[in-house]
Amino acid sequence: MSIASSIAVSGLSAAALRLQVSAENVANVYSAGPLPGAPGGASFPGVYVPQSIDQVALSDGSVGASVTAVSPASVPTFAPSAPFADSSGMVAMPNVDLTNEAVQQLTARISYAANLAVLKTDMQMTSALINITA
Repeated sequence: MSIASSIAVSGLSAAALRLQVSAENVANVYSAGPLPGAPGGASFPGVYVPQSIDQVALSDGSVGASVTAVSPASVPTFAPSAPFADSSGMVAMPNVDLTNEAVQQLTARISYAANLAVLKTDMQMTSALINITA
């Protein structure tokens, strides 16, 4: 595998991870739970902890991506009908910004397409080189 191909493959992996994390955040946007430290909250599942991607350029030209928890993980929201609401009617909702998640998904799509184009071009150039030397 050429250097260009390995860099493109690392970009494909990072884009796929970005899309996976964003999809999980969107799927759990309404996964409320009791406020941290609320009395009686231990008997209910905790609030979903959203995640984000940290992508960095590595010294070899490839990219690395790691998943981190969003901080703060939840925001208090008024929902008095929830069985785990506190005495003020407050529950914890995941700190997910749907606008940001839409941007993350578009970024993943564009990044994936660009890295796929690099991979395809590298394969075509390698094929052409083999045909010249053969």
